[in-house]
Amino acid sequence: MQILLFDIDGTLLNTGGAGQAAMELALKTVFNVTNRTEGVPAAGRTDRAIVTDLFAYHKIEETPELWMTFQETYFQHLTEVLPTLPGQTLIGIELLLATLHEREDVVLGLLTGNFRQGAQLKLGHYRLDHYFAFGGFGDNHHDRDDVARSAMLAVTEHQQVDVDPSSVWVIGDTPADVRCGRAIGARTVAVATGSFTHDDLIETKPDHLFSDLGDTQAFLDLL
Repeated sequence: MQILLFDIDGTLLNTGGAGQAAMELALKTVFNVTNRTEGVPAAGRTDRAIVTDLFAYHKIEETPELWMTFQETYFQHLTEVLPTLPGQTLIGIELLLATLHEREDVVLGLLTGNFRQGAQLKLGHYRLDHYFAFGGFGDNHHDRDDVARSAMLAVTEHQQVDVDPSSVWVIGDTPADVRCGRAIGARTVAVATGSFTHDDLIETKPDHLFSDLGDTQAFLDLL
């Protein structure tokens, strides 16, 4: 059995900046912050780490109550913003997922820095949510490697057996995806459909590197 763990933003889809827009709106709604998310990097990071840095940047105390309020407001704004921006599923993704979903020797999961609910909202909007039954998410971890470890626990729970890491594939568009895949002993597939170029990703030495996932058969030949 091959376990494929997909990143979301820049790998499966491009929301047109919905996540950033929703976070900026949540900062404005909850804290009346207007200089927004500038200076806080996001690509390849977990939502937990991003929001922690946003709170620190704007000198906001990170209490459980404020955290919950911010999250709920973010999800509300994300729901509102997603339909208004020119996002799309990325090249080849719909055919690839549909093909993989039909195979009895493949299980699809997620390995993403998104909050779980944020991931569900994004995937649901682009009608990809039904492909994924489990995953590792960015709710509790600052380090992407820890998200990968939580994804492995989710794999084991879903499969009800211990899983050999060599049968796990991590597919993503950032160096962080490659590093976290390596941290759990998985095979790594980098795809240059996000903010990092083909040359950027070569430096991380993924097991496989694609410019995009438009060639379904080329991807299937890896398995």
